[in-house]
Amino acid sequence: MTYETILLAKENGVATITLNRPPMNPLNSQLFKELGHAVDEIAEDNSIKVLIITGSGSKAFAAGADVSEMAYLSPVEVYNFNMGSRKTFDKIENLGKPVIAAIAGITFGGGCELALACDFRFAAENVKIAFPETGLGIIPGGGGTVRLPRLIGVGRAKELIYGGEMIDAVTAEKLGIVTKVVAVDVLMEEAQNYAAKLAVRPSVAMKMAKESIQAGVNLDSSSALNYENQCFITAFASEDAKEGLGAFLEKRKPNYTGK
Repeated sequence: MTYETILLAKENGVATITLNRPPMNPLNSQLFKELGHAVDEIAEDNSIKVLIITGSGSKAFAAGADVSEMAYLSPVEVYNFNMGSRKTFDKIENLGKPVIAAIAGITFGGGCELALACDFRFAAENVKIAFPETGLGIIPGGGGTVRLPRLIGVGRAKELIYGGEMIDAVTAEKLGIVTKVVAVDVLMEEAQNYAAKLAVRPSVAMKMAKESIQAGVNLDSSSALNYENQCFITAFASEDAKEGLGAFLEKRKPNYTGK
């Protein structure tokens, strides 16, 4: 597939998707489709261990959904538009590989919802985060009312979504929305360094750990523990587990193959 709204690069086990609609990188239906296709490609590529998602330039990660496209849609058309974002963000959240959002500048609405679907959020110091939807007479529709409360708690999520308040990077870090705040000029370097650390870890164990966590938060404790046990057994049965345990006993560095 030829990509027009995103850029896809792969190097040393790390894939980088760059939202490429500068300067504000608004999210439209074509971008959702292309992003979803790229995530499918990465899911099937065993050489890729980690995904980084970022925006072109430092002015904005993504300023939200493309209002110029959605403003005059019929209810049926806006349903399809919204399902495009939901399906793509679900693919990102459920990708069996770690996903890092490297966000800079304006990260509003759908842009923040995209970042929330990732495992980690590295934020440049110039990040501004907001959910402005209620001020436009709508609500977040890309998972914001679901993922944000689960990440920072219901009360804080209501404050941000009801009031549309804009917060800076430091506040976002204190609330637990972002993982780490860094200088603008080292954002990608920091994200790439962290991705490199994750890329050398055993991929079956990483996949099972993510799957257990993702499923567990939506289950009762007993069911979550049972699911964890299934994931544990799957990881234990992998060749990488045998290699890792053997290397530990033999006091040598493991050589993982991703199997």
